[in-house]
Amino acid sequence: MKSFVSFAACVLLAGCSSWVGHSDRFAYVVPLYRVEIVQGNVVTKEQASLVKPGMSRDQVRAVLGSPLLTDPFHADRWDYVFTIRRQGADSQMRKLVARFEGDTLKSFDVPADLPTENEFVASINTFRPKGDAPKLALTEAEKAALPKPVRPAPAAQEATGPTRSFPPLERE
Repeated sequence: MKSFVSFAACVLLAGCSSWVGHSDRFAYVVPLYRVEIVQGNVVTKEQASLVKPGMSRDQVRAVLGSPLLTDPFHADRWDYVFTIRRQGADSQMRKLVARFEGDTLKSFDVPADLPTENEFVASINTFRPKGDAPKLALTEAEKAALPKPVRPAPAAQEATGPTRSFPPLERE
């Protein structure tokens, strides 16, 4: 009996590992929650345009941040790798390589499809409003068609109650 239970548990666990590749097809039927995974540094065209050959390591680090990979065997190469998996958006992966000679930047390899900041935000934006976007301002004709605000009538009599006299706050 114990061997049968062990065998059944192994078969079930093996089935779970083969399910990983099928989750995309199954997600259309039953929506599954996926954890958002972001790794590395987001580098945009604006940031990459600031990096020029001849810059020091500290200057490159100030513009791009610390590299994701610094290999002790290749001390003159920094790899900036960025990956993101977000539910409802396409997965993205970019790799930039900075090569140094001593402390000076020799070359900076940038992929051709590097997005601008606005393009990157648009690519990961999963908020899609239903229908048309709401109108945020009224036209002059719509403002004129609005009913005029009603002003409250003045109070019939002044409020009555005990009156007190307080000493002045400042001393003369």
